[in-house]
Amino acid sequence: MRGDVVLGDDCSVNPFACVSGKVTCGNGVRIASHASIVGFNHGFDDPDRPIHRQGVVSIGIIIGDDVWIGANCVILDGVTIGNGAVIAAGAVVTQDIPALAIAGGVPAKVLRSRGASARKSGTGEIEDQLGRLGQKAKAQWPDILGRWKTPEGYESLEADGVRRPAIRHLCDAIEIAAGFGHLPPGFDLSQTVERLQSLQDRETGLFPQEHSPGHGRALREDPKALYNVLSVGYALELLGSGPRHPIQAVQLDAKELEQWLNALPWPSRAWHAGSVVDAIGTALYFNSRSFGIRGPRQALFEWLNRKADSVSGLWGQPTALEGWLQPVNGFYRLTRGTYAQFGIPLPHPHATLETVHLNYRNHKGFVAEKYNACNLLDTIHPLTLIARQTDYRRADGEAVARSLISRALDRWRDGEGFPFADGGEASLQGTEMWLSVIHLAADFLGLADQFAFVPKGVHRTSTPGLGL
Repeated sequence: MRGDVVLGDDCSVNPFACVSGKVTCGNGVRIASHASIVGFNHGFDDPDRPIHRQGVVSIGIIIGDDVWIGANCVILDGVTIGNGAVIAAGAVVTQDIPALAIAGGVPAKVLRSRGASARKSGTGEIEDQLGRLGQKAKAQWPDILGRWKTPEGYESLEADGVRRPAIRHLCDAIEIAAGFGHLPPGFDLSQTVERLQSLQDRETGLFPQEHSPGHGRALREDPKALYNVLSVGYALELLGSGPRHPIQAVQLDAKELEQWLNALPWPSRAWHAGSVVDAIGTALYFNSRSFGIRGPRQALFEWLNRKADSVSGLWGQPTALEGWLQPVNGFYRLTRGTYAQFGIPLPHPHATLETVHLNYRNHKGFVAEKYNACNLLDTIHPLTLIARQTDYRRADGEAVARSLISRALDRWRDGEGFPFADGGEASLQGTEMWLSVIHLAADFLGLADQFAFVPKGVHRTSTPGLGL
């Protein structure tokens, strides 16, 4: 052993193995005899200089917890081996190996996953839970909506625990019903379309709350006016309509758009910054879909691709109090309205996966009030979106999805729906968001057809993909 080698607890290195260069091992790693783990590389690009005079470069090798490296394996610089992986004897590992994978051959390829037969047998239990929850929700959603119905529309519990009316609650009711292929009971279609369209500010095209005094440029600073671009816009779309006017607030030249984006609080409030980008992207979507206006879509994606951090795969910085929570949650909002909505590949999918899983692990999968619709939606949506580009760390994503589904039946409250967070009371927002989370988890596992609810508005997973 030589170089910058770090071993965790309970590791073993058997006789005649060689570990050199920059190598970091987790806990419980088993390295068999004659394995060669080389965390550096000789320079050799210049044919006019001897190789021994071209120096060395070192990216480093990372080996996770509980990994078994078989006899006579060779692992090359730059490789990451996920937790619980097994590398078969004689394999030559040149690329990353996901968690729980069994890899072998030259070059090494994933042969299967550990516990695949056990997970397969467990699929029946997951399918049963999805089916039972889906049938409960399908039978009870009209009564759940009825709990919150008022003569003026809908009211529901909000984040502060107070029950009050809001246009979002009407839109949540529309989305819940649409997820089961219906309109809310006693629904007046034309009257509701007129009410939703009348919210739109003619000057900006944004959607302030009913009776809100805000107007003009100030609405760009109003989180509810921005969120209602999504909430009201998709509700109108589900009702076979759309915004009455183009959303002029986003019809900017590239310089103006960049000034707006640069001024967002990326270092301290990445979630809020991501939510603004979500509204901008969605406004561009409706301008294109409803009015044939392209807008600064190309400039938006150029800025996003330029600003995405290649190490974390995210936008924004971690905070001392919450770690990566703000950037991860902001990543969901940002990509929902842009990359996902327009069918554009993400710039750094592997790096993003590492950070999303790190955030999930650092928060211990979320507990109590942190086990809420936002934190889990902002985990499973990125995993599902990135799975369309790569199978990297798929086993880890499957574990998250199964965990979400396995807890869902216990959290459902008959006749009431889902609370937004553990320990709270059920609400329209909590019900719509958690039904969408469970659909996303089922979709990740290839079991979406086993669940009765399909999100068709804000949290939908399939979009027209308008492209650039």
